[in-house]
Amino acid sequence: MTELLAVPAGYLLGSLPFGYWVPRVLRGEDIRTHGSGNVGASNVFRVYGWRLGTAVAVLDVAKGFAAASLGLWAGGALVGVLAGAAAMAGHARPLFLGFERGGKMVATGGGVTFALAPLVAFVCVGVWVAVFLLTRYASVASLATTVTLAVLVVALGYPWPIVLFGLVGAVAVIAMHRQNIRRLRAGTESRFELGRSRGGGTSV
Repeated sequence: MTELLAVPAGYLLGSLPFGYWVPRVLRGEDIRTHGSGNVGASNVFRVYGWRLGTAVAVLDVAKGFAAASLGLWAGGALVGVLAGAAAMAGHARPLFLGFERGGKMVATGGGVTFALAPLVAFVCVGVWVAVFLLTRYASVASLATTVTLAVLVVALGYPWPIVLFGLVGAVAVIAMHRQNIRRLRAGTESRFELGRSRGGGTSV
């Protein structure tokens, strides 16, 4: 019974729209009317600066970690993956925003990875930071990180549910970044700059 409850609980955790709530409470504004309109941490960072952006990123990672950890406790790797995937789905289409567009699952997926494969997660964080600092594109960093995740869970021989999570998660994240990929190919994707701005595409 606990195993069955872990997956919907993961979805509810993922549906907590911190990227919407934090700016709403602290700035009295709807993040969906600024920047890319996305409620992920990247858009919050781009619009409101690093303090609010970092807070949202940490909260989004935490909800993914909590969901996957709950699944691991309830039923092992498979339930952990299912609960983590449900959290990512909740982040992308949050119940508390009427199933409208949410974030692009990168931070929440990172939290899930920290629960399922901590070593891989730390490597992925390093990849994200390195690629972001080199390119200043959050989208490029996120795409590089999700490919790294898929490669490492296969190469390091993780249990099949975690390998499946890495492969399917990579496909899903890439699919949700298709507009960013188009902008990158066209040379119109916005780079991150220091300080507050009202720029375009987001990634997390």
